[in-house]
Amino acid sequence: MQLWLKSAPLVLAVLALASGAKATPIAADVNVSSDGVNPAAYLVSHEQMMYWIANTDAELTFVGKPINPLTPRSAQNTMVTYCSGRVDNVCGGACTVYNGGATCLSAPGTNCLSATNNVGFCDRSGCGGSCNQLASCGTRLDNGFCATPGTASILVSSA
Repeated sequence: MQLWLKSAPLVLAVLALASGAKATPIAADVNVSSDGVNPAAYLVSHEQMMYWIANTDAELTFVGKPINPLTPRSAQNTMVTYCSGRVDNVCGGACTVYNGGATCLSAPGTNCLSATNNVGFCDRSGCGGSCNQLASCGTRLDNGFCATPGTASILVSSA
């Protein structure tokens, strides 16, 4: 009995190797998480933003340049999605999707946002008052969103 217990790990290893089982990678998850090391962990990629847009139940309004992945240099635009609703860690409700270059977006009632480049969000219209940047998001939400209660405007820089 003692010999069997001592050799059990060896027997399991031999059986595992003999079975020919191989580990296979799984598909990448589109969720964004902050690792505290990657300085761009607060950003979502263009693909992640498009996936969220295609799969959300939020009411979307589009402003700025039309979203067309076949347009040359479209990755040089900044995409920002900002929403009025938030339930726990989910951002949604009525959302606006901006695609374009540097501007100040009027965004009264915004409670959460996500972007493909760093943006500023301010508590007054005209990108004034007290402003913070997405890079220093205090409360991260699902799918790369940041909680931004009290936001009235969003400062978009050039990509």
